[in-house]
Amino acid sequence: MYYVYIIQSEKYISQFYTGFTENIESRLDDHNSGKSPHTNKFKPWKLIYYCAFEDKKKALDFEKYLKTASGIAFRNKRLI
Repeated sequence: MYYVYIIQSEKYISQFYTGFTENIESRLDDHNSGKSPHTNKFKPWKLIYYCAFEDKKKALDFEKYLKTASGIAFRNKRLI
């Protein structure tokens, strides 16, 4: 399975990160241990949403959409 996920900083609650992974638990550990330079300064993170896909392209397309302005609006209205 392929997952698109949204995490929220526990310290800076207005900070969100949207990503793609094949292993959610491991990826969240990576974010919280500082292995990702994009999320290191806002740790710790908590998982607030994920969606599973069987098709990798569909998952990547959904992740890309969620990072657009309309995708962020969708996230704020429907997912969190």
